[in-house]
Amino acid sequence: MNSLKILLVEDDMRLRKLVATYLRKEDFEVVEAEDGKIAMERWSESEIDLVILDVMLPEYDGWTVCRNIRRESRVPIMMLTARSEENDKLFGFELGVDDYVTKPFSTKELVARVKALLKRSGKTSFEDEIVFGTLKINTKYHMVFINEEVIELTPKEYDLLVYFINNKNIALSREKILDGVWGHDYFGDLRTVDTHVKRLRKKLQEMSEYLSTVRGLGYRFEVKL
Repeated sequence: MNSLKILLVEDDMRLRKLVATYLRKEDFEVVEAEDGKIAMERWSESEIDLVILDVMLPEYDGWTVCRNIRRESRVPIMMLTARSEENDKLFGFELGVDDYVTKPFSTKELVARVKALLKRSGKTSFEDEIVFGTLKINTKYHMVFINEEVIELTPKEYDLLVYFINNKNIALSREKILDGVWGHDYFGDLRTVDTHVKRLRKKLQEMSEYLSTVRGLGYRFEVKL
C-alpha cells in the first residue's frame, strides 16, 4: 500500500518540520519546500496527492504557485497562511483552493482537515478509477470522462460528484452536502448546493439520470447494485 504524498510549502522551517512530523506519523509521505520556486520543482518531480501551501513565500508567492498548479491539475490544495481577511479567502477559492487554514492553528486539527479533504476528493481510495456505465473518474488526476471524452468540471463540481459517488444510494440533505463538500466552516446559502447540482447535471449529460432529487430533503446518486 503506497502512502499518499503531500507537498508541504512553508518558509518557516520550525513550523514546516512540525507539520511534516505530524503528517508522517499518520503515514503520509511529505515532500518539503521552503519557497515557491522549489515548490514548483518538487511538484514537477513528484506525483503529489495534496498540496499544503503558504501564501507569503520567497521567490514565487503562494497565489502564483497555486495558479501554476491549477493550470495542469485539480489536486487538492490547502492554503496555510497568517492572513484572515475575507477577500484573501475569496481570492483563494476563485483560484481553486479547496481549504483555507489560518495561523495559528492546532497541528492535530490541520491533520484532521487534511484527511477530510483527501476523503472529499476521493484520494483515500487506492483505486485510481471509479466507473459507472459510461462515466469514468480518475481520482489520481481529478479527471472525469463520459464515453471516453473529458468533461470539464470546476474543482468544486468535481468534489461534489465524488462526494455523491462516495455516498451512493444515500438520500443526502442539502445541509449534509454543504458540510461534506464545502466544509463545516462555510457559511454560504443552501442554494449553493442547488446551483452546483444544476451545473453538474448539465455537464454529466445522459449520466445526469444517476443524480435524482429527493423532495423536501436534497439529492441522491442512485446506482443499481
